[in-house]
Amino acid sequence: MPARPKVDEKTLRGWMEGWPGVGTDVKWGNDLCFLVAGKMFCVHCLDGAGKGSLSFKVEDARFLELTDRPGFVPAPYLARAHWVKLDDPSALARAELQALLRRAYELILARLPKKTQRELAG
Repeated sequence: MPARPKVDEKTLRGWMEGWPGVGTDVKWGNDLCFLVAGKMFCVHCLDGAGKGSLSFKVEDARFLELTDRPGFVPAPYLARAHWVKLDDPSALARAELQALLRRAYELILARLPKKTQRELAG
């Protein structure tokens, strides 16, 4: 089996930069946060003990399923909102990780005011 490419900041930005309303912000000193209309849907740790880890929102129904899988744990501070953390995002197949991140974006987008949703879609 070929080695999976590393999932880094450049890769993540490339995947998400074209999604409507997506922006980034560095919070807590070393976490690159991906946001839609100012609301976080994904956090990538840039430095420190968790360097390279990725946390993101998942559907309520999938939270337990994912946290039962190797590599996934409840995200610190955000687990109550059904966020998971992957210490090594490269361990997942690229297509699966991209689908999970897109779904995280869609979950947050769906909670935005309808007017904001229309503006982003337009």
